[in-house]
Amino acid sequence: MVAFRPGIPALSVVTGASSADAQRRPARSDDEILSALRRGDARVADDFYWRVKPVVDRTVRRLLGRLDRDGEDLVQIALVQLIESVTGYRGDCPLDAWVSAVSAHVVYKHIRRRRLERSIFAAALEDDEEIAVGPKSTGGETASLREALRQIGDHLVAMRSDRAWAFLLHDVCGYSLDEVAHICGVSVVAAQSRLVRGRREIHHKIAADPRLVAILDRGDP
Repeated sequence: MVAFRPGIPALSVVTGASSADAQRRPARSDDEILSALRRGDARVADDFYWRVKPVVDRTVRRLLGRLDRDGEDLVQIALVQLIESVTGYRGDCPLDAWVSAVSAHVVYKHIRRRRLERSIFAAALEDDEEIAVGPKSTGGETASLREALRQIGDHLVAMRSDRAWAFLLHDVCGYSLDEVAHICGVSVVAAQSRLVRGRREIHHKIAADPRLVAILDRGDP
């Protein structure tokens, strides 16, 4: 347990949440929860936990993959990071966006330490919830789409990692440039430069890959 300091909520807020029904909804509004946290009021532990944990879970699963052994540990680390940085959140973006960006930063640092770009790119691109398949699509078409995504993942691995991450986070995962900059720990200008160059490079690699072009040409534009 970390001792409480004025202006910084106690980190025991995270571990103080009960394990009651995971579907419960916070009894307080976002503003009430955040104000109480900034005062160090641990009585909002449950409300904060159930408000942000689904967002943290989705972010970690999307970037790390469902079955990664470190997933649950990273969820807890992200929750602690959220508590530590809540005093700096001023509502400039939606709460879910802030929670997702902070969680993604935790995952990004972990991935860079483990050097798991190949498996991470594949997991993010092939997330079942993100693959849009038409109602009349056949199993063969779905398999072709997955093969195309795997090939795109291979191309991302062959790129400079900073450019590949900017493309993945912005164009695939939907983070804004500000959020990409925060996640990667760089300026917005640097994030934009990485994105522009990464997007240009991956588009060039796709256009130069006959197998990939053939698969994509068979799909619905």
